[in-house]
Amino acid sequence: QVQLVESGGGLVQAGGSLRLSCAASGMIFSIKTMGWYRQAPGKQRELVATIPTGGSTNYADSVKGRFTISRDNAKNKVYLQMNSLKPEDTAVYYCNAERVVVTKTIGYWGQGTQVTVSS
Repeated sequence: QVQLVESGGGLVQAGGSLRLSCAASGMIFSIKTMGWYRQAPGKQRELVATIPTGGSTNYADSVKGRFTISRDNAKNKVYLQMNSLKPEDTAVYYCNAERVVVTKTIGYWGQGTQVTVSS
C-alpha cells in the first residue's frame, strides 16, 4: 500500500502562486509515476501533470507554462508549483501515485487539497 498526503492548498487571488506538496509513505520503492489531478465542481477529475521515475514530465495544455511538477525521491515527495493562477484553476487537487507490481499497475490517491482562485 501507498499513502499520500497533500498540503499547500488555499485561497489566492488571480495571478498569484501556490505550491502543493504530496508526501508518500508505505511501499514507495515500486512507485513508477507520480502526478497531480484536479476536479472542479460538476466536472470530471482531470490530469494536471505527471512525472515518472527517470522520465519526462507531462502537462495538461491548460497549465503548460504556468505549473511545474517536481519530485524529490530522497524525501518521497512530489510538488506542484502553480504560478499565474486563474479562477478556472479552482478545484480540489489530488496527488496520485502508480505502483508497479509484477505486470500490474496500481493507482493510489491522496485525500485532496482545495485550491480556490478568486478573480
